[in-house]
Amino acid sequence: MTDLTGAVWRKSTRSGGNGGDCVEVATNLPGIVAVRDSKDPAGRELTFSPYAWSQFLRGLVGEEQV
Repeated sequence: MTDLTGAVWRKSTRSGGNGGDCVEVATNLPGIVAVRDSKDPAGRELTFSPYAWSQFLRGLVGEEQV
């Protein structure tokens, strides 16, 4: 299990302030990107390599927007 102590979690600026269903991402840890459900911050997290995360984002929005 990856130690996520010190993770700085952030939501998309597009999520708004209404407490909607969002994911949070922590990109401040060396060598990993962590993702969790904002409704369940004590729940399980997913971790990705920075490369895998960037490829995921490219697939969502297109390379020119990343």
